[in-house]
Amino acid sequence: MSAPDDQCGVNVVLALVGSKWKPTILWRLAEGDHRFAELRRSVGAVSEKVLTEQLRELERDGLVSRTEYDGFPRRVEYRLTGAGRELDAMLEPVGEWGHRFAASPQPQAAGAGGA
Repeated sequence: MSAPDDQCGVNVVLALVGSKWKPTILWRLAEGDHRFAELRRSVGAVSEKVLTEQLRELERDGLVSRTEYDGFPRRVEYRLTGAGRELDAMLEPVGEWGHRFAASPQPQAAGAGGA
């Protein structure tokens, strides 16, 4: 009998980072603490709403911490937690594999435009 999907370690990781923006957010935060606006600029074409949602989910899951400082304008910084740093380190080889895979010629599917 097989275990439920949420018990497979790979599925747990994919549930944590399985969105378009979360891996990039983790990657950028691995560079150091970021304020919201600089994180938004460095992540790419993400909307403020989506970035906020993704950061809240990462914070809820214990991968990112949020620190709000007194003053005006309000200053908020995001950083990886210990678990976030550990996950980012484990994702590095996955990213390297992805770069190699994307750069290598892919075999055509059987029956697709072959000789």
